Amino acid sequence: MKTFIRSLKKLNPLNLLHNPVMFITEIGAIITTLEWFIFSQGSPLFYSQVTIWLWLTVLFANYAESSAEMRNESQAESLRRGRVETKAHIRQHDGSFQAVNAKMLKKGDVVRVAAGEVIPGDGEVIHGMASVDESAVTGESAPVIRAAGTDHSSVTAGTRLLSDEILVKISSDPGQSFLDKMINLIESAKRKKSPNEIALTILLSGLTFVFLVVVVAMEIFGKFFQANFSVTMLVALLVCLIPTTIAGLLSAIGIAGINRLMKKHVLAMSGSSVESAGDIDVILLDKTGTITVGHRRAAHFTLVPNVSEADFVRAAYLCSFQDETDEGRSIIEFLASKAIKEDVSHLRFLPFTAQTRMSGADLRGEKFRKGAKIAIEQFVGFSLPFEAAEAVKTYAGQGGTPLVVADEGRILGVLLMKDTIKTGLSSFFDRLRSMGVKTIMVTGDNAITAATIAKEAGVDEFIAEVSPEQKLEVVRKLQLEGRMVAMTGDGVNDAPALAQADVGVAMNSGTQAAKEAGNMIDLDSHPTKLFEIIEIGKQMLMTRGALTTFSVANDIAKYFAVVPAILMPFFPSIRSLNIMNLETPQSAVLSAVIFNALIIPALIPLALKGVKMIPEKAIFILRRNLSIYGIGGILIPFIGIKLLDLCIKNLGLL
Repeated sequence: MKTFIRSLKKLNPLNLLHNPVMFITEIGAIITTLEWFIFSQGSPLFYSQVTIWLWLTVLFANYAESSAEMRNESQAESLRRGRVETKAHIRQHDGSFQAVNAKMLKKGDVVRVAAGEVIPGDGEVIHGMASVDESAVTGESAPVIRAAGTDHSSVTAGTRLLSDEILVKISSDPGQSFLDKMINLIESAKRKKSPNEIALTILLSGLTFVFLVVVVAMEIFGKFFQANFSVTMLVALLVCLIPTTIAGLLSAIGIAGINRLMKKHVLAMSGSSVESAGDIDVILLDKTGTITVGHRRAAHFTLVPNVSEADFVRAAYLCSFQDETDEGRSIIEFLASKAIKEDVSHLRFLPFTAQTRMSGADLRGEKFRKGAKIAIEQFVGFSLPFEAAEAVKTYAGQGGTPLVVADEGRILGVLLMKDTIKTGLSSFFDRLRSMGVKTIMVTGDNAITAATIAKEAGVDEFIAEVSPEQKLEVVRKLQLEGRMVAMTGDGVNDAPALAQADVGVAMNSGTQAAKEAGNMIDLDSHPTKLFEIIEIGKQMLMTRGALTTFSVANDIAKYFAVVPAILMPFFPSIRSLNIMNLETPQSAVLSAVIFNALIIPALIPLALKGVKMIPEKAIFILRRNLSIYGIGGILIPFIGIKLLDLCIKNLGLL
């Protein structure tokens, strides 16, 4: 009922100015209404029925747009209901914390969030690590880890802390949070039209103008040949010839595309970015956090001859005992079952630095270190033994990071830190290739590691040892070659390339900088979502193209059905062109007008759901849609108009 009421409100001509075809249709309905009530001569039955069906044509077009809008608004309302009023513990100048309403927070404030509390605003974790329930935003029940100083430090307003305590630096002003943007974007019916949609609107307007000139010329020549056509007859002919079908469904297709993307847990910052995804032919993927899980985990170790496993485990464990990085925690988990408990009250931890390229610990005069090969060789004062050097080379060739473990006087072994590739990527890249989309992995890692990861993941190409500036140059170079580029990433270093790309997809688990730079955010933080984004973009383009083809084909069929029937009484020689053998000019026009109105609601489900997407190249899809919607668009009106003509005759409606 709400959808119907909204459709009635949209009958205001001012609301239809954005859709010239439907605006002309409504003006035509107003004109026929006036002729029906004021100027009609004889029986008003024909005038009344044509007028009613013209108004229904406009109403059905409004209903299509309203249906898509109502879907989005119901989704936004469910998000709005899920919001709760929260308190925030904001840090004062003296270091104390004061409880305030979360709505009072502004960009730059620092708040403390404890276990069980709702995170009051979007921001970055600047101290601590915690488990976060993001189901209110992503719909996924599995908790995620957010930690300071990592690429997984971004938190979202409305999510809940499950453990520990963190300090969060707020990154958005009131009303500009991630959840606020989601709600606004979902329910925004006044979206900006994409370039393709604007071009199609201009084309439809041009066709409407051409047919308007044809109909006016028909009236002028009719006067010359003493053929008097009623205004209602000419208006009905005009509405049947202009592309009302696609014009009535155009807005619904665009709004429904954004809605389908949201159901896939992807937030699009604009409707044009969704459509741009359909034209993508190159995808750049960051390695860490996008293709791989994003943090290295201890997976294996190799001992130097004459070194016991207990000595190696003790040294590696102590080096990582107070290491709060993902790698440090991973080593503790990996060695927990092998380590022997001892007193660490006097342990002094030395964190990793870019200068030393190693971390470690000192305990009662003993010095333990773990780090890069060269750094450890400098620490002990001699080169790695053959076995350790070979292990370093082997682990690097596997795409892992070798950490050499040593005490002050000897090298103990090599620990493999391996970043895990996300599941399902190989089949995902195969599907992209079948659509003609090329995948390129860009990473700052060395060529050996990059080659190993690229082969295992199944990407087409890789570019290694790339700086953030070079990532940006890669995007620009591909765009200069005429390619449509999509970029995925999660780190601060990915932000420039994300902003430059035609479609920049930021991982929700990543940094705030990446999310602000991209024009889409993947709430599930998985690169396979790119296929669904591209698929929905292509589906949106295909749906618009298929229904445009169907609409134009309809107009061709209606032209051959209606025009000969209208001219027969005045020019009997063209009777042979009345291939549908329609009864009378009035019956032919009324049948075409009824069909023209009914086809719009019949196609609303297809406009909202979208044409079935097949992962094939564009030329195959074009041929397929032309054969289905082109030929179907010609045949269906012939059948439908003839059946309606028979019904009008048998029911005595004229």
